[in-house]
Amino acid sequence: MGLHLIKLAVGAESFSHLRERQESRLVDGKGANEKYLRHLTRSMPKRADELLVNGSIYWVIKRAIRARQRIVDIEKTVNYKGVTCCALILEPGLVAVRARPHRPFQGWRYLEHKDVPPDDISFKDGDDELPQEMADELRELGLL
Repeated sequence: MGLHLIKLAVGAESFSHLRERQESRLVDGKGANEKYLRHLTRSMPKRADELLVNGSIYWVIKRAIRARQRIVDIEKTVNYKGVTCCALILEPGLVAVRARPHRPFQGWRYLEHKDVPPDDISFKDGDDELPQEMADELRELGLL
């Protein structure tokens, strides 16, 4: 039914921190008429066609999958060092998902649709006023 990617959001402290970083990058890119975010990665996915059919990238923040973002396009490009790489073209705006623990890994991995966490409707627009760890614990106790 669908294929997705999972990737560590290196340096992101929370959902809102990742959102702020991406919003800043989008504003910086406006001068270049950027409509979407570009995330550069070394390897081109072999299953790119499958990812472009409603695929998303799921972000691991602080050892848990916490956000997703739709993949709009995938293209070859060159990074600032002149090395050929892959640009994941992402729709701006993050969607909070129900936190699911995930161990660290390098690069990205494929994520089958059956394995994705559901969207987290308790945090509208990713508003994480509660500390994420507290929200996760309350959810485990059935209180949220």
